[in-house]
Amino acid sequence: MSYLHPIIMKTVNVQINIASATGMRLVREMEKHPKVAKVEYPLPEGLVDQKTFTLEESYEECCQILNDHYKVDVRKL
Repeated sequence: MSYLHPIIMKTVNVQINIASATGMRLVREMEKHPKVAKVEYPLPEGLVDQKTFTLEESYEECCQILNDHYKVDVRKL
């Protein structure tokens, strides 16, 4: 009998020098496997203290602006 168990991802934080060719090659290889590796890049220094928006937040804000302007729910078009 087969049971489905939730897969718990064990994580490790790694610092890779992406200024070198070997470092970039390692990062590109990890990006090829999004199910097992999640690559996060730090924010540029100019954006560290500013509010940033996710793609979903930006999409919702744009839809709201269009809804208000055209008086119709653009998500249903």
